[in-house]
Amino acid sequence: MSYVPSLKKLYIEQIVPELVKTRGYMTKHQVPKLVKINLNTGIGAEADKNQIADIARDMGLIAGQKPILNKTKRAIANFKLKPNQTTGCSVTLRGPAMWEFLYRLLSVALPTIRDFRGVPSKLDGQGNYTLGITDFSIFPEITLENVKKTMGLDITIVTSANTDDEARELLKLLGMPFRRIDPQPAQQKPTAA
Repeated sequence: MSYVPSLKKLYIEQIVPELVKTRGYMTKHQVPKLVKINLNTGIGAEADKNQIADIARDMGLIAGQKPILNKTKRAIANFKLKPNQTTGCSVTLRGPAMWEFLYRLLSVALPTIRDFRGVPSKLDGQGNYTLGITDFSIFPEITLENVKKTMGLDITIVTSANTDDEARELLKLLGMPFRRIDPQPAQQKPTAA
């Protein structure tokens, strides 16, 4: 028997039946699912080989697989870029690695952010969610002694949902801590005396 990540098991056993019941899907195959998770970070133009190696190592520790180094195609003088210069680092996660990363993000990494009040609930209009993290050291795999320069991280969660509402409900049921938007109290109009 193959290993099933705990978050995927929760999705199959509880979330799919609940979404079929609440959303009125005809079959369980209509329920939106996670397709992939992309992790991306930029590397400054002034970075040397050691910094690039450190960033790639840290990205590999966070993702659990080796990242791809993104290189420029041509020189751009205004940005001080040369051809074939490394400017980014990215990883695409699918399958069990995707579920394990999402579990670590939701249950370990996000709660360690100081003064955390939730993540924005805005999606891209096609059922995909992008989250920007300013400091990658919130992940427990990173040892702070080895970090010479902090970097940000963009996390894009791609779903098969047709609308943002379906994707938002799926992510909320998976445990995404969306910010609560309190309704503003209605302004009372002054009455004429």
